[in-house]
Amino acid sequence: MADQRKRGTGAAAATAAATTLAGVAGLGAFLYASVIERNWFTLREESIDVLPPGQRPRRILHISDIHMAPAQIAKTDWLRTLADLKPDLVVNTGDNLGDKRGMGPLLEALEPLLQYPGVFVPGSNDYYAPTFKNPAAYLFRSPGSRNRSAESLPTGEMHEAFGRAGWVNLANRSQSVVLNRMRMDFSGVDDPHLGRDHYVGFPNGSVSQHGAPNVQIGVAHAPYQRVLDDFADGGAHLVLAGHTHGGQLRIPGYGALVSNSDLPTWRARGLTRWSHGPNNSWINVSAGIGTSKFAPVRFACRPEAVLITLNPTSGR
Repeated sequence: MADQRKRGTGAAAATAAATTLAGVAGLGAFLYASVIERNWFTLREESIDVLPPGQRPRRILHISDIHMAPAQIAKTDWLRTLADLKPDLVVNTGDNLGDKRGMGPLLEALEPLLQYPGVFVPGSNDYYAPTFKNPAAYLFRSPGSRNRSAESLPTGEMHEAFGRAGWVNLANRSQSVVLNRMRMDFSGVDDPHLGRDHYVGFPNGSVSQHGAPNVQIGVAHAPYQRVLDDFADGGAHLVLAGHTHGGQLRIPGYGALVSNSDLPTWRARGLTRWSHGPNNSWINVSAGIGTSKFAPVRFACRPEAVLITLNPTSGR
C-alpha cells in the first residue's frame, strides 16, 4: 500500500510538473508573439521579370495593413526608415487605420514616403474601426463577415491627405502613371472583403499605346479569387494585395491556418503565380505591418513591407 501511495504521489507530481511546464511554455509563446515578433519588422525583397525588353528596372515598395493606433513608436520609426530605400513608386493596399485616433500617427509615419509617387486602395479598416471578437471566431467565421455596428473611421480625411501628396486612389478606378518614360497601367478595386469591389479594367491608353512601353498592375486590399481572376483575365502582369496578415499565426513547417478570404492558405503571403484559364499573373500578398489592437500577436509571421524589383524580360 505504501508503494502504491508513493507511485500515486509521484504520478500526480509529474502531472503537475508537466502542466506547469506547459503553462510556462504557453505564456512564453504568448509574450514572444505579442511583444517581440509583432514589432520585429522586416523587409522582404522580390524580383520578377515583367517589364518590356530594354527597360531599366523599377522598384515598387508594397506596404499594407499598418493598422495605426496612437503610441506605436516602434512601428512609426520603422515605417519612416522605408523612405531610405528610395523606391520608384509606393503601393499601399489598405487597412491603414487601427483606431479613430490613428490618423495623426499614420501621417507622421508615412510622411517621408509621401514624397514619392504612389497609388492606394482602401481596406475595411480604413472605413470601420476594429471591434472585439472571440479570437477563436477568426478560425471559423465565413470570409467577408464583419460586425456591421463598427465605428466609422476618418476615411475621407485620409484619402484627401494621400491625394494632396499626389498618391492616386484606385478604388474601382484605373489610371496610368508614367515613371521615367515608361507607362505603368493600374487597375484597382475597393475592398472586396466588404463586397465593395467593381472591376473596371485597365486604362485604354493612347492611340500609340501598343508601341509605348508599359506594364499592367492590379491592386486590391483583399485577395479574393474573383478579383484575381478579373485581373488575370485583364492582362495583369502583377497583382498586389494584403489583408491576410500572412495568416498572422502560422505553424512552422505547415504555414497559415487561415487567409481570412477564399484564398488558399498556402498563398496567404508571398509571391506566387495565379492562373485563370489561359491567363496568369504574378501575385504578391503582403503579410502586413500591423495587427488589430484586439489581437496584437504574430507567431512565425513577422510584420513586413515588400520591395519588388521589376526587371525587363528578354521578350514579351
